[in-house]
Amino acid sequence: MTADSTTLIDALRTVTDPKLDDDIVATGLVTDVRVDGETARLELDLGAPHAPTEAAIADDVREAVRSVGLTPDLRATPTAAAERSVLPRVKNVVAVASGKGGVGKSTIATNLAAGLADRGARVGILDADVYGPNVPRMLGVNDDPTVSYDGETDRIVPPVAYDVSVMSVGLLVDEGDPVVWRGPMAHNVLSDLFDDVVWGPLDYLVVDLPPGTGDVQLTILQRLPVTGAVVVTTPQDVATDDTRRAMRMFAEYQTPVLGVVENMSTFRCPDCETTHELFGRGGGETLAAEVDVPHLGDVPLDPAVRSGGDGGCPVVLEANETGEAFRDLTGRVADAVGYLGRHARASNAANASPVSPSEAED
Repeated sequence: MTADSTTLIDALRTVTDPKLDDDIVATGLVTDVRVDGETARLELDLGAPHAPTEAAIADDVREAVRSVGLTPDLRATPTAAAERSVLPRVKNVVAVASGKGGVGKSTIATNLAAGLADRGARVGILDADVYGPNVPRMLGVNDDPTVSYDGETDRIVPPVAYDVSVMSVGLLVDEGDPVVWRGPMAHNVLSDLFDDVVWGPLDYLVVDLPPGTGDVQLTILQRLPVTGAVVVTTPQDVATDDTRRAMRMFAEYQTPVLGVVENMSTFRCPDCETTHELFGRGGGETLAAEVDVPHLGDVPLDPAVRSGGDGGCPVVLEANETGEAFRDLTGRVADAVGYLGRHARASNAANASPVSPSEAED
């Protein structure tokens, strides 16, 4: 006998969100349930594609559906992006920021973008560091953007590297030319990159911000629907002090901080195999604890990161210890994005009517 929707919903209540510590029906993750013969058609408010936690939840849902004799047909249907006027086809905008230069922010941004794409996500990266655009070199982009006509206006088609759509001011100026722009000029150019680039449907748009808290950062926070920010620091106090100031900027604009990454955490000598803490250690973890945000992980100081960045080969794709550190970081960032969405959904669900059998019947 085929299970009905009441039996199916009861089975779904056995699936728990590990971060919210409640079942997925109570948290509002299940937005639609329909039984069509022997098939259970479910819509889930999962907004972080290829995030490890959300992938595990989806697997648990499939198992729960099979436990009552039905075949699962799952669809992830996040609604937030579709309701926006800016970048409506982009599910998540992840800003990568730092309080000061030289901490490896662009390294983290490019490896994060390549790592998400390697997981199977649709990814773009916007190099908003207009005065020091390094992303094209770090992703090995040699092709210029092309232009297409959409019936109304010419639009920029970004080149693609490692399955990542790449757009940067560095692709619009001659190599080696300085970018000498006042704030309004930078604002106008960035606005063009939001509005006039054919980004297409993306799961994640990674935005590499310039260091500090200036005009460009304000333009991004005011114009783009930033899901959350990844903040990069090195271990020493001078870096974490500046990073703390950058985090206050995000708080003022009500932009969630997904967490802190400590870059250049340790250095392993290739000759003696001993590990050295050249810049100290633990500054990123301490800062994260102070401001009550996740510590997303530590990335070692490794010559392979430098050579990969200079040569346009992201180390996240390499089968070594540092590559594994970047892959772990990528998973944690995707999980943090997913948690934000599910937490917001759970808060709304607490004041809404849950999915009921009468609503679920086909």
